[in-house]
Amino acid sequence: MKKKGILNRHLAGALAELGHGDGVLICDAGMPIPPGPRVVDLAFRAGVPSFAEVVDGLLDELVVEGATAAHEVRKANPEAARLLDERLPELTHVPHEELKSLSAGARLVVRTGEARPYANVLLRCGVFF
Repeated sequence: MKKKGILNRHLAGALAELGHGDGVLICDAGMPIPPGPRVVDLAFRAGVPSFAEVVDGLLDELVVEGATAAHEVRKANPEAARLLDERLPELTHVPHEELKSLSAGARLVVRTGEARPYANVLLRCGVFF
């Protein structure tokens, strides 16, 4: 049994399968999930787990070379916008509709219980060397 890191076996296994350039969408409970990507749904109740908890947990496990969020997050959810700006210096912004389109190319979707708008980010995996 693992003693630290991500304990959810479905999520830990999905992360182990990722490679350089793969996309990982971390999304709120309301984001439409496109057909195709593997989905690990962590949502338990509204707000649990939070977007911030899942972002921090995944950033502890992944090498990230790029990230994309919706422009709308800045006005509609300043707390999530600050979190993303602090954690992801390479963050770019696109319209929410474009983020939804881009998410169809993700290899993995991790759904949180977040119940605030636009708490979504598409990470692009890097390589550790």
